[in-house]
Amino acid sequence: MKRDSMSKTVIVTGGAGFIGSNFIFHINKTYPEYKVICVDKLTYAGNLSTIESLLSEEKFQLEILDICNRDGIYELFRSTQPDIVVNFAAESHVDRSIDNPEVFLETNIVGTSVLLDACRKYGVGRFHQVSTDEVYGDLPLDRPDLLFTEETPIHTSSPYSSSKAAADLLVLSYGRTYGLPVTISRCSNNYGPYHFPEKLIPLMITNALNNKSLPVYGTGENIRDWLYVEDHCRAIDLIIHNGKIGEVYNIGGNNEKSNIEIVKIICRALKKDEDLIKFVEDRKGHDLRYAIDSTKIMRQLAWRPQVEFEDGIRKTIQWYVDHQDWWKDILSGEYVKKNDWIIETKLKMER
Repeated sequence: MKRDSMSKTVIVTGGAGFIGSNFIFHINKTYPEYKVICVDKLTYAGNLSTIESLLSEEKFQLEILDICNRDGIYELFRSTQPDIVVNFAAESHVDRSIDNPEVFLETNIVGTSVLLDACRKYGVGRFHQVSTDEVYGDLPLDRPDLLFTEETPIHTSSPYSSSKAAADLLVLSYGRTYGLPVTISRCSNNYGPYHFPEKLIPLMITNALNNKSLPVYGTGENIRDWLYVEDHCRAIDLIIHNGKIGEVYNIGGNNEKSNIEIVKIICRALKKDEDLIKFVEDRKGHDLRYAIDSTKIMRQLAWRPQVEFEDGIRKTIQWYVDHQDWWKDILSGEYVKKNDWIIETKLKMER
């Protein structure tokens, strides 16, 4: 990979969440000369315990800020003059979007527009939008030859995916209309450490460790392409440094597994009886299959997923076994109090 030795300032929105925090760790390790500014509103999925180890570092800055807050975002951009902005900030849980679509439209669309306007106003050198393969809709279960490419038409199924698709179109329009240097990545399902325990893999691991039932939608036949989070972070790194302006890049793990396969793998790894599996009413508009064609990023940027699913899921399960305090604080709600304590401590240090 071509490295730029110059120090840069990178704003990472949603940096206290799952993929955003892993990306910050990646940048901090790969580019120690970079300054990283983590912007997070600290909704329910934001956990400062995840990034607590970085709070005392000179080249790390935490800003508790809603990306929809135009005045706050403009002031941050004015005072820090970022070179790169990577937007992970999003409401992302499909079930929650079905129950309450409005908050998804606000954060995922309006928030993105605020960031784009700030990038224009303050001359940011690269804006990268982290999107999802869900904007493409789904694929039939009986056509394993079909994959999502960057040319696949957008065909959304949920308020969540619709809001992400709208944000993508907005990003591309700013590139075309204003000449803003933008890129977009659309990834398959991520898994790995620090994944909030409402999503499939961490939910099944934590429930199994607690000997609770493992709820599986429908018959569990829905298929997802699984990507280890560190591989995703490497791909974004390549795109923001070497990717072509105005391009969309698909990022997939080439690991298609049905939901029921995933749950049974976790049961076997933790030596839990499959009787814990309980099939529940299917999600409304539940997409059948996602599968990504990553040929473009492989050819243009020489990216390849490095973590095989068998290794990645083993490491992920072991992480949750070894870090039970992290996820038990989330399940109990204690992490919210710890967020408040960390913020209070930070404010005292700044006085």
